[in-house]
Amino acid sequence: MQKEGQILIVDDNNEILVALEMLLSDKFMVQTAKNPNLIPSICKKEVFDVVILDMNFKAGRSTGNEGIFWMHEILKIDPNAIIVFITAYSDLELAVKAIREGGTDFIQKPWDDEKFLITIENAYKLRQSKNEINYLKQKQQHLIQNISEQFPKIIGESAPMQHIFKIIQKVAKTDANVLILGENGTGKELVAREIHKLSNRQNEVFVNLDVASLPDTLFESELFGYVKGAFTDAKTDKPGRIELASGGTLFLDEIGNLSLTSQSKLLSVIQNREISRLGANYKSPVDIRLICATNKPLPEMVADEMFREDLLYRINTIQIELPPLRDRKEDIPLLVDFFKKKYETKYNKPTFTIEPSGIEKLMKYQWPGNIRELQHIVEKAVIMSENDVLDENDFWFSSLPKHPLRIHDTLDLSENEKRIIMQAIEKSRGNYSKAAKELGVSRKTLYNKLKKYEIE
Repeated sequence: MQKEGQILIVDDNNEILVALEMLLSDKFMVQTAKNPNLIPSICKKEVFDVVILDMNFKAGRSTGNEGIFWMHEILKIDPNAIIVFITAYSDLELAVKAIREGGTDFIQKPWDDEKFLITIENAYKLRQSKNEINYLKQKQQHLIQNISEQFPKIIGESAPMQHIFKIIQKVAKTDANVLILGENGTGKELVAREIHKLSNRQNEVFVNLDVASLPDTLFESELFGYVKGAFTDAKTDKPGRIELASGGTLFLDEIGNLSLTSQSKLLSVIQNREISRLGANYKSPVDIRLICATNKPLPEMVADEMFREDLLYRINTIQIELPPLRDRKEDIPLLVDFFKKKYETKYNKPTFTIEPSGIEKLMKYQWPGNIRELQHIVEKAVIMSENDVLDENDFWFSSLPKHPLRIHDTLDLSENEKRIIMQAIEKSRGNYSKAAKELGVSRKTLYNKLKKYEIE
């Protein structure tokens, strides 16, 4: 029979050592010691799952201070040590004191063998749980480090970006909710991750959820979680993103796509700091730092009753507006160099030299897709180049307009309406008020159309 773990028994009474070794040796590997002075050397050589420790060693002593002293010595060597005291009836108060100071449990003399064995088995299970928690924490730290490497620091030396960096530095160490605004591709998630990395929660989880990618029903189950039986496919309990992020940071991307119903529920979580899973009749406390992002004009949506004003106040304690790439073109050479090195490594390419003509071409472009578009263009150049020099001919932009208006291709009314809306938004550079005027409709009508056609 394979034995479960290592037990150390320290007692100056030889009869007790023999009796306990006989009782426990069927299940555990047991080591004994009569002299407590040997404890440090023994514990430095081996790791024990449970230490069974007498409270008094010297004849005539009954203060229990010796046991507490040696407990602290053991905990210095192994902070996660599980220590069970053996105590006489008169030492019960001292045993309780010992547990307050770091002990796990106590067993009163004389003991019942069955109860003694159950106590040690429970202590062993507690040790296993501690080991598992430590393993998971180490694994989490490893994952956090790996994720941080995938999302490098924000690149930029331009005046607009220096302003952004100052805001990040000021807000990161607080727990203030942050709203990040900016066009698609400007790096909103990168800013959110940078705030998390510089915060007091940096060693906890960063959980993100793209609101726009989920229908409203799925969003609620993802955000709030559910209990078994809450709906047809709920076969087991599942925590939501808010619960998973507790202690860390929750990043909600495209918050402007959230329905009014879900907005109300999110507001309740922010206000009450507690969560109720779908189908549950209880609430659990949560501790999150909330960061939201959107490319939509939330104040205008509030005016059109498409977004709750009280929620907007809650999520934008601090507001960060990211500039589009066309307004920080002096950062383009830095970004190009960063992406070039990234893809040289990824695709095992030589070190490329970039001709001034190549940079000049990139500087003249208006970048409707912002940094994300620049990244893809540099990646294509690195992949397709046949030598180690990149010039203007290696950087090429899509010749197709983003949202071509070709009514003659189809007579489908919905398809053509969608194309016209997309063209109006592009012409207005994402300003929905201007786009609505261009289309001759109200902003509320435009928002309804955006939702209907699932246009971001």
